[in-house]
Amino acid sequence: MNGAGLILEGGGMRGVFTGGVLEAFMENDYYFPYVIGVSAGACHGSSYAARQRDRNRKVSIDYVTHPDYISLKNLVTKRELFGMDLLFNKLPNELVPFDYETFAASPERFVIGTTDCYSGKPVYFEKGAPKDEMLQVVRASSSLPFMAAPVDYQGMKLMDGGIADPIPLKKALDDGVTRPVIILTRPKGYRKAPSRFNGVSKFMYKQYPGLVEQMETRWQHYNETLDLIETLEAEGEAFVIRPQESFKISRAERNPARLSALYEFGIETGRHQFEEMMEWLGEPYSILSKA
Repeated sequence: MNGAGLILEGGGMRGVFTGGVLEAFMENDYYFPYVIGVSAGACHGSSYAARQRDRNRKVSIDYVTHPDYISLKNLVTKRELFGMDLLFNKLPNELVPFDYETFAASPERFVIGTTDCYSGKPVYFEKGAPKDEMLQVVRASSSLPFMAAPVDYQGMKLMDGGIADPIPLKKALDDGVTRPVIILTRPKGYRKAPSRFNGVSKFMYKQYPGLVEQMETRWQHYNETLDLIETLEAEGEAFVIRPQESFKISRAERNPARLSALYEFGIETGRHQFEEMMEWLGEPYSILSKA
């Protein structure tokens, strides 16, 4: 590995910004040797690792109005706001097929973060498992609290990777990344407030004390990581790509026009910062050379 690494946070439907930035990277045929993501970041990152141009838009925007994609009916009948069978079975296997072969054969390391419900600690997985198991891991990483059930995998109960490690920068550094490129889904200066749902989490997840503890302190961990990122950025030790303005996009956004606007903004941001990023990585590169 040449030291370059890509770190992708989650954020639910705000992750379409990440999908747009990754589309710009694919336009320029640039793939990092190391990629780590949680939740929506893992989802968008997997299409990037599989070299599937425009797949993130199709999955996140074209199908968002599907009745099973996001619905209160799902929440009432299945205890999941997002249609997890649609997202992690029908879409990748039938409707917008995921290229498992290219994903498995691609040379980069691809790491997915999840949260162990019992301990509350992060658990990371790397690509290489059979496709059905890989889908389980990505599903676990995307199983948001109050919106989806834990996923049983290898004797563990796993949930949203963004609970235990919302921006997995330290894991990337521990894995040998020395030139971290971080894609965030909030503007610079954003900080998370304490959750208003601590009492609900203690009731809903009383059998998982470790998970509850992580959920209660997640905002602190998240903000501390943002502090570290902004320090490294100021020192020239990290390259950060983030939206320069706030988009009114919720975790469960269903408006295709709003999502399309954020996705296109992600593409334009990725294009705009690409050459600067390559120079920072020590790999001078001209977009004109692709013409």
